[in-house]
Amino acid sequence: MQKTVLNLIQQQIIERTESCMALACEHFNRQFLMPTIKFNQRGKIAGSARLQLNELRFNPVLMQDNLDHFLSDVVPHEICHLLAFQLFGRVRPHGKEWQALMVQVYEVKPNTYHGMDVTKVAGKKFAYRCLCGPVGLSIRRHNKVVRKVQQYRCIKCGNQLVAA
Repeated sequence: MQKTVLNLIQQQIIERTESCMALACEHFNRQFLMPTIKFNQRGKIAGSARLQLNELRFNPVLMQDNLDHFLSDVVPHEICHLLAFQLFGRVRPHGKEWQALMVQVYEVKPNTYHGMDVTKVAGKKFAYRCLCGPVGLSIRRHNKVVRKVQQYRCIKCGNQLVAA
């Protein structure tokens, strides 16, 4: 049953992507190649655009819990990254070109972060501390500390974080 629900949701995302791409083609009076769509984005990221590959990746866990938000905001957000690259080349990821596409083509507020509950996808936190108290670091940041390639400081007191 779970697999069937996810397949139906994925189909909705594919259809929304197709309609957004058609809207962009109409808006600019030119053809854009339909991107490859994958449902393998992990972690707290809702979606990502791989510019050179013309590929969109969506997080299936967040997508299932926030379908309306994905359809209204996340899909256009990621498509605008691809469009900005195809129209303007290398530009700032959420720069003026991307923002203009969000507003002019899709009439969507150009938010750079989502406010979805990420409890289900939040990774393990590693215990660190500073003068303020305990701080949790992601596995990626923890591994950088272990490899001695990065140090982190508390955003409140400015002191270096140390393993608890």
